[in-house]
Amino acid sequence: MEKQRLLVVVRHAKAEQHAPTDVERVLSDRGRADGRALGQWFAAQGIVPDAAYVSYAARTRETWDVVSAGAGWDLAPTVDGSLYGTDEDGVLELVHTTPAEAGTVVVVGHNPTMAMLVQLLDDGEGEASGAIELGAFPTSAAAVFEIAGPWEDVAAMAGRLVAFEVGRA
Repeated sequence: MEKQRLLVVVRHAKAEQHAPTDVERVLSDRGRADGRALGQWFAAQGIVPDAAYVSYAARTRETWDVVSAGAGWDLAPTVDGSLYGTDEDGVLELVHTTPAEAGTVVVVGHNPTMAMLVQLLDDGEGEASGAIELGAFPTSAAAVFEIAGPWEDVAAMAGRLVAFEVGRA
């Protein structure tokens, strides 16, 4: 029997508007609270990652920290510099490198890439399909996809959107 795989696409939580550079922007108080709320939702859903890819920007690393604290995860993510400026195809290239034994993968990144990735992956048949407006993927949002087949085969319309949540405290 084929192992069920989940791909969880997360947009970072609400960040401060100003910092010396965009990469250095940290989460606002609201972002930290919303991220914890999203983590609590993951815990309630029983979602626990086997692998995680997080952009190297301060706000995505901090999102991982507050989400994982809220969820009770203790996984150390792979912090990847390419997630900061890549497009949805670049994210898929990273997902393709996931070890076969991983059942659940979380990717924490930025818009517009995360919004475009969600639209690209959705096969239109999932119970949550249609819950996300085209081009809209707010801060602290998570889209959960069931993936059939191995990680290296994840492509357009390869995911069934089974859940969509926006973490709000």
